[in-house]
Amino acid sequence: MTRQEDRRTIVQPLSADEIKASFVNSSKSLVKAMTLPRDFGELPWESLDYLGWRDPKAPARGYLVVPREDGLTGIAVNTAATGKPRRGTGLCDLCHTAHQLTDVSLFVARRAGAAGKAGNTVGTYICADLACSLYLRGLRDPEVPQGETVGPEIRSERLAERLETFVGRVLI
Repeated sequence: MTRQEDRRTIVQPLSADEIKASFVNSSKSLVKAMTLPRDFGELPWESLDYLGWRDPKAPARGYLVVPREDGLTGIAVNTAATGKPRRGTGLCDLCHTAHQLTDVSLFVARRAGAAGKAGNTVGTYICADLACSLYLRGLRDPEVPQGETVGPEIRSERLAERLETFVGRVLI
């Protein structure tokens, strides 16, 4: 499922079944209703630290599939529908890419297990298109000039650490 390359974890090409089986905070009906990314067959797997996408049929819903030492962990996240355009810049908590405020969203994940069934959630600000890996490698340009001076390998390592922290908060 994953391989180590330059001290970072890369997502290997996954099947729809592997992706759907990885979710830890979703009901079977939600997973069954999930719509995979439109370009699923053409994803740049070699450039992904995690697989993230917004559901084309339910735009307020997103998904993160994170490779971890013990396998894949899928997390369903939700965000509020976009409201009035906001001005200024925001920072993704995962990849630390600066964006226009409208390009960073607060995503909330239901906790796994009994805590999630009791309504407990965790949230963090993430690139609205869930494409952190592409931003940190320069494969997608944010509208805000970046001040980051470290290379993509270090940014990828830091992204992996922050993802692990977020996944850990969901799994508690």
